[in-house]
Amino acid sequence: MLFHALRDSFDEIIGSVTIVLGGVVGISLLVGGVGIMNIMLVSVTERTREIGIQKALGATRFDILLQFLIEAVFLCLLGGLIGLLLGFGAGALISAATGLPAASVPLWAVVLSFGFSAGIGLVFGIVPAAKAANLDPIDALRYE
Repeated sequence: MLFHALRDSFDEIIGSVTIVLGGVVGISLLVGGVGIMNIMLVSVTERTREIGIQKALGATRFDILLQFLIEAVFLCLLGGLIGLLLGFGAGALISAATGLPAASVPLWAVVLSFGFSAGIGLVFGIVPAAKAANLDPIDALRYE
């Protein structure tokens, strides 16, 4: 009887911690996505003349859109890779310092993390990519 009560209490605590950590992760993804969007908007502004030259030479809206979306996804995947490496490194350090066995991370979790990174890059890269693709070549070439 006591064992069941303790287990139920433990399950309730773990459930609450999972919900709180899920909220923290969601906010972190949102903040990271807004950061990527800001970086990409600055990149579009700094490269306005380059975009104008590309359009004057025949680049289509889709070409420009794809260029900036790929850049946003690449930035997010690079950030995801750095995060994974830091996580594995921290886990190895903690394992070595405490003498506990190293935690194993399933392959599906690694793939899922890269999927989320790419998704964040796509979602938050759409606005800057569309802004770049919609630039008028003549105005872009005159931009200083």
